[in-house]
Amino acid sequence: MPDGSMQMESYDGTLRIVNVSREMSGMYRCQTSQYNGFNVKSREALVQLIVQYPPAVEPAFLEIRQGQERSVTMSCRVLRAYPIRVLTYEWRLGNKLLRTGQFDSQEYTEYPVKSLSNENYGVYNCSIINEAGAGRCSFLVTGKAYAPEFYYDTYNPVWQNRHRVYSYSLQWTQMNPDAVDRIVAYRLGIRQAGQQRWWEQEIKINGNIQKGELITYNLTELIKPEAYEVRLTPLTKFGEGDSTIRVIKYSAPVNPHLREFHCGFEDGNICLFTQDDTDNFDWTKQSTATRNTKYTPNTGPNADRSGSKEGFYMYIETSRPRLEGEKARLLSPVFSIAPKNPYGPTNTAYCFSFFYHMYGQHIGVLNVYLRLKGQTTIENPLWSSSGNKGQRWNEAHVNIYPITSFQLIFEGIRGPGIEGDIAIDDVSIAEGECAKQDLTTKNSVDGAVGILVHIWLFPVIVLISILSPRR
Repeated sequence: MPDGSMQMESYDGTLRIVNVSREMSGMYRCQTSQYNGFNVKSREALVQLIVQYPPAVEPAFLEIRQGQERSVTMSCRVLRAYPIRVLTYEWRLGNKLLRTGQFDSQEYTEYPVKSLSNENYGVYNCSIINEAGAGRCSFLVTGKAYAPEFYYDTYNPVWQNRHRVYSYSLQWTQMNPDAVDRIVAYRLGIRQAGQQRWWEQEIKINGNIQKGELITYNLTELIKPEAYEVRLTPLTKFGEGDSTIRVIKYSAPVNPHLREFHCGFEDGNICLFTQDDTDNFDWTKQSTATRNTKYTPNTGPNADRSGSKEGFYMYIETSRPRLEGEKARLLSPVFSIAPKNPYGPTNTAYCFSFFYHMYGQHIGVLNVYLRLKGQTTIENPLWSSSGNKGQRWNEAHVNIYPITSFQLIFEGIRGPGIEGDIAIDDVSIAEGECAKQDLTTKNSVDGAVGILVHIWLFPVIVLISILSPRR
């Protein structure tokens, strides 16, 4: 019944149904009730309700992506209809009539396109019609490539960390690359978060992209610490495909893959340098503009390495209660390396450089150590210098040849008095050996470990010469 019950009463013998649906089709029985209590046999009648309704079809909508010069066949199927006979159909592309016909015994109608071209793309509508109305299947046939899918699990995407800019390793895969024509390029759009203007360029693609293939493109010269919106659109001979957008944000690299590293200690996290828990006191981030007005005179820098009073550097404060011989150790982040030739006789060389300031009559020692991955207690000395070097910043360059992930350690040792502040700034690591003139300058000024090794070898050679028998 219209109200959902199995029966209902009416006083005039009329059943009124509003909003008839096809579920209401069926046999209805009408029966009289007793009249004023007399035992009169009930009379009844059967009424069959037949509800006519337009054809129900599938699919209601289907998107088909296919490349040019390929074939495609669309099929529209009748699920139910009343009346079921005398069904007709018509196929249209937009407003253009393509085909009409009448159903015989089949339950579907098809429309094939043997070779797709620009004229064949669009929305195809198949209308299946009976006396009650029409059902419609719609097919969107397009040559647009699917949207790329960004890969969000890139290990350390910030692969180049310089003083004011950074680079970002953008990675993605292409969804169903074989569904349409070959992707020849991607249109890359990038804009700083909160800005309106997009900067665009094309990334050329050589060859076919495989399903699941990870594509990488490096975004360079991004300004710290700004975030950026990145839009990626695949291009085929059909034209533009679907775009996808993501936001990239700057974060200091954790265990960075080493290509180029520079730290001026301007960031709040001091480039992921950390204090050693086993030492006696800590290195301090400092600038001339923010230092304590009661600082010890005649020691320490008057500005950072660039000459700026506002620029920051790291230093050890040797005033009381510090004692002679106490150490402060600063640990770099752990750098991951990938040797160019892991089976060759030599490892990749890196040029490690930094600026140091050692001014004061009580200057102690500044040591630098190389700690390789897995070596928690054994540290290899790289460089060392001691004593007063004057009121100036000096630069040190050291070649390193790490065979695995490594960490650098700056160790400042307090001298005999309070005028012994030591500072460092602009720590850099770059792939390739240092220039020879840099090494020469550094050695002549600083008395580096390399020269100490040669001095140590000299008496050994003399001793061997003395002990050797004369001929």
